[in-house]
Amino acid sequence: MNHLILLFSLFLAPAFADKESQKTNQNFSSNSASHKRLKRDWIWNQMHIKEEIDTPLPHHVGKITSSVRNNNAKYIIEGEYANTIFKVEETSGDVYAFERLDREKKAEYELTALIIDRRNNQSLEPPSKFIIKVYDINDNVPVFVQKVFNGSVPEMSPVGTSVTKVTAVDADDPTVTGHATVTYQVIKGDEYFTVDDSGVISTTRADLDRENQSTYEIVVKAKDAPGSSGDSSTATVIITLTDINDNFPVFKHPSFHFRVPENVSVGGEVGRVKVEDIDEPQHRNTTYSFVRGDYRDTFEIVANPFTNEGIIRPKKPLDFEKVAEYRFNIEATDPTVDLRYFKVGGSRSISTVTIEVTDVDEPPVFTKLPYEFKVRENDPEIRTLGSVWAHDPDAAKRKIRFIRRRASPNGDYIRVSDTGIIQLPKPLDREFSSSYNITVAAQEILEDGRLSDRESHAQVHVIVTDENDNAPELVYPEEPRVCENAAPGKVIIRISATDKDEISPRGFFKYSLATEDSNFSLVENYDNTANITVKYGQFNRELAKIHYLPVIISDNGDPELSSTNTLVISVCKCNEKGNFTFCEERAKQVGVSIQALVAIFICIFTIIIFFAVIILLILLRKRHKKDLSGLGRNVAEIHEQLVTYDEEGGGEMDTTSYDVSVLNSVRKNGIKPELVPSPYAQVQKPPGNLTSGAGEMEMMIEVKKDEADNDRDLLPYDTLHIYGYEGAESIAESLSSLGSGSSDSDIDYDFLNDWGPRFKMLAELYGSEPNEDFVY
Repeated sequence: MNHLILLFSLFLAPAFADKESQKTNQNFSSNSASHKRLKRDWIWNQMHIKEEIDTPLPHHVGKITSSVRNNNAKYIIEGEYANTIFKVEETSGDVYAFERLDREKKAEYELTALIIDRRNNQSLEPPSKFIIKVYDINDNVPVFVQKVFNGSVPEMSPVGTSVTKVTAVDADDPTVTGHATVTYQVIKGDEYFTVDDSGVISTTRADLDRENQSTYEIVVKAKDAPGSSGDSSTATVIITLTDINDNFPVFKHPSFHFRVPENVSVGGEVGRVKVEDIDEPQHRNTTYSFVRGDYRDTFEIVANPFTNEGIIRPKKPLDFEKVAEYRFNIEATDPTVDLRYFKVGGSRSISTVTIEVTDVDEPPVFTKLPYEFKVRENDPEIRTLGSVWAHDPDAAKRKIRFIRRRASPNGDYIRVSDTGIIQLPKPLDREFSSSYNITVAAQEILEDGRLSDRESHAQVHVIVTDENDNAPELVYPEEPRVCENAAPGKVIIRISATDKDEISPRGFFKYSLATEDSNFSLVENYDNTANITVKYGQFNRELAKIHYLPVIISDNGDPELSSTNTLVISVCKCNEKGNFTFCEERAKQVGVSIQALVAIFICIFTIIIFFAVIILLILLRKRHKKDLSGLGRNVAEIHEQLVTYDEEGGGEMDTTSYDVSVLNSVRKNGIKPELVPSPYAQVQKPPGNLTSGAGEMEMMIEVKKDEADNDRDLLPYDTLHIYGYEGAESIAESLSSLGSGSSDSDIDYDFLNDWGPRFKMLAELYGSEPNEDFVY
């Protein structure tokens, strides 16, 4: 058909050309006659050429024709592919293709036709565009868009279940019937899968089992031209079967044996049983249960969600002495298996489990837990509450020693003897704590007398029952106030009471006034409260602005206890509406407990002692200063005087100023007492016949060096050399008071006051009280 259309076009073009030529000739004659020029037209049909022509090149495409009649006319073509792929014969206008054309590369070409005068290259007609279309032939094979396709489908799916879709593309012209039509066929794996004309792959069997084969690789062929062999291409399709839960778990072993010590903790792991489930992990939901055996109350089996193992755990403590071995059967199954795909082989898997319990050294076992005792508070006669008891569960049957570990409240309120006796060192006070809890540890005594490091614990609760040993106390929410012009019966305040002791549901308080000689009355409300009201009215603020009202409160305990509480009521000025306008500020009266009074007394006593010590120290310091002031100068002045006292007038050899023999005579009169060691070391003077010189000073320095080397308690020598040595030329010998501690204290030195101002300082020094220590 295409060939016929092409031939028809080629044959038609000359015919139209001749007709147009005749018409042009006629017009030319007419124009010549009338001297008029008509518009010339290009004359051709649309050009077509078949692709991939196997005849020798060039291939004739068509003919371009113009109505111009000029022997010098020349046809040319212009465009992207002009004079390369397509060329035109200059005189005839025939267009030729000099390359074989491929429609899949380019389906049409657009060119421009021109006719010019070859002499001056002037256009004889305006340019005109024309199109050359390439006719398609079925020369392309369908090509898959990818070489490998992937798909998945659940295992055991019914026949016809869609898996995936493949796609192949034919580059030929789809408008030409049969050229771009693609058909598919499974050429490998067609016993499991099929493909339709749209490329959808589906199953052909319902027994595809992932556990037997999880993946399939099939080959699909794509071809065109249905009904004929045609050309084709192939692609590989990898199909994966996804898992469904269609298999039951199976024990890996027909029996399991475990050994476990008897002290394994409740909930601890005894062992693990393993099963095999060929489904994927997300479809492994194994459950375990007991089939036969009397120990389902002793053990439990929990499935591990990650490993699918069955973990055996004890639900209660094991005891080797009671049961040494456990044997039972367990079953593994999966309740989530899809029974539509149930396979022959059974849904149950049973295995035998044997658990062997081994003996260990167990801690003592208490016979009763917990222990509870009751005791009356403040009962001095009760010293023993009871006892705790534990025994050695092992065959050794060792003795047990009991030890108190913890106590609440903390303190030595409850003791435990080595034999487990619960004792009270002193009576308990319920108001301090209504219950006492202790933890008692039991340890076995080993053969060598040591205590075992294994111990067990028991809780001991001591409940203190109440005794009526506390009187009720007054409670009022606010300070009571009353208007000075209050009317009789006016309620001043509603009072209540509290009691540290336990109050029975039927308990009540009784209220009364300690005296009726007041302007107040008390009215019972019979709900453990009472009202204080105005008795006569009209209070006089000039006489009393504050009234102290004693209120007696009694409980109904055995024995009955009461307390007197003082209610402080202020008399205030009020306006006409009864609102308070002015009240004196006062401190609230509060009760103080005995313990608080004792604490306050101790604090006051401590403060008094502290201030007494401070005052005593101050008095002692003043007295000491007074003693020092008797010297007439302070210590620093005495030091200065002593430092400069060696000045004796004209020098050591000047004895004419005064007679120093008087001093010597004074010292030599009377009996010289036993010498007392001086606080300062003395240097013995050298004999009088020796003359002062370098040798004497050298000897003195050596003596001082020896003293400093051998006695660490000596003062530094620089405080001694001023007074400790005066040379050998002084007739009066030393007048320093530093050695006065060793002088004769019985001598009366008052006569020094009569010697004039030169001896005033010496009289003051020797006139002081004997045996006084001066602090410098």
